[in-house]
Amino acid sequence: MSLRWRIMGSTVLVVVLTVLTSVGVGYYATQSRLGVFVDRIGSDEAVQLARNLSREYTATGGWETVDRALSEAGYNYDGGRPEEQGHAEGAEQSLELFHNDRVRVVVVSMDGRVVRDNLSKQLTGTTAPSLDGNRETVFDLAADQPVGHVYMDVNHEFLSSESQGFLNTLLYITAISGLLTVGIAVLLATWLSKRITSPVTALTEATQAIAQGDTAHLPVASSDELGKMSAAFNRMISSLETQRELRRQLINDVSHELNTPLSVILLEAKGLRDGLQTAEHASDHIIQEVNRLRGLVTDLDWLAETDHGELKLSLQASSVYELLTAEADRWQPQARSRRIEMSLQISDDLPDMNLDRMRMSQALGNVLGNALHCTETGGSIVIGATVERDGALAITIADNGIGIHPTDLPHVFDRFYRTNQSRSRGIGGKGLGLAITRAIVEAHGGLVAVASDGLGQGVTVTIRLPLNK
Repeated sequence: MSLRWRIMGSTVLVVVLTVLTSVGVGYYATQSRLGVFVDRIGSDEAVQLARNLSREYTATGGWETVDRALSEAGYNYDGGRPEEQGHAEGAEQSLELFHNDRVRVVVVSMDGRVVRDNLSKQLTGTTAPSLDGNRETVFDLAADQPVGHVYMDVNHEFLSSESQGFLNTLLYITAISGLLTVGIAVLLATWLSKRITSPVTALTEATQAIAQGDTAHLPVASSDELGKMSAAFNRMISSLETQRELRRQLINDVSHELNTPLSVILLEAKGLRDGLQTAEHASDHIIQEVNRLRGLVTDLDWLAETDHGELKLSLQASSVYELLTAEADRWQPQARSRRIEMSLQISDDLPDMNLDRMRMSQALGNVLGNALHCTETGGSIVIGATVERDGALAITIADNGIGIHPTDLPHVFDRFYRTNQSRSRGIGGKGLGLAITRAIVEAHGGLVAVASDGLGQGVTVTIRLPLNK
């Protein structure tokens, strides 16, 4: 069963069970309370009828006018004297809303004999059987003595007629309301299930397309969880497309990086074999190219470490001043060979920090190497360091080289990413240096940022490290 049908079925089932429970509880609770209410009304009418009978008995000194009292109350169904019919009609109309069935009323004297049975089920003068209903005493008001009893609603006609009619009407209305509720629930469940499952279905189709090598973005139609899911998937697709492009570039770059030194090694070896090269000259070139290959393997190893979270630091107290001075001295020969001015603008009172000296040297070396490759002859590179107010050490490496286009800035830390300027100018590199630098700096709890005002405006790389590290 599909997710859509399960959502619809679950929603409709919950609504149906809720409606049935509400109808059942409401019906039986109303029935119980209605019974008490009707009994109370019946008791009040019995009291009033007993008072009327008491007045008639006192006025006549006997039971001769008992029919008139019953007629006035609307319970003399056999008719009465002509002068009593007008009173009975008004009483019957007033009670019409309360009962439609005949309500049995029996008047019994104190000696247990039937005085009047309005339904003529017991003959006058016979001994009264055991009777149900609301019982009230009839008094002779003049003598203040009981003269009999009146039994009202003997067969419970009032209760059964009024309560059953009301409950049937209530059940009918509730059933109609329940059906309307279920119908609305079905419509809402259909709409809701479609709204929920449509993005999931689109996601499934897009995932299958990815498995077949195609990419497709999902429409983002809302800002809720489903919309966020679609937006996250689109970001993943964009990242996947970028990674595919970077992988393609990586294959091209690595193949080039491997092919060049291997070609040189092959040529030097052939020259050595054919006696065209001296052993010393050939070995120098072979060693140089092997070192280039080793550097590529080292960078790939660094990348694997950062990808799998295996980058472990060996922290020890280190002098930032000595670290930066050593890096400047290490790269100064290359700067001079290219006639690039490299200066160090730092003070000797920089605080010591807990650093992994070797890895931090690698991070700084990657940045300085990029700066040397991207700075033309006659350019300059400045290494600086200051302690900022927020308690962080800021190391800056600024050059006045070819700069970075604004569209390339967000991607400079992506693995294997190389700007168009570096490719067009034949600048070497594999696009791994800044990615490795960021991993090392972040492992120290710091941040690294790259800024450039555009092409030809140079680049400034800033490394911020917390002093408490």
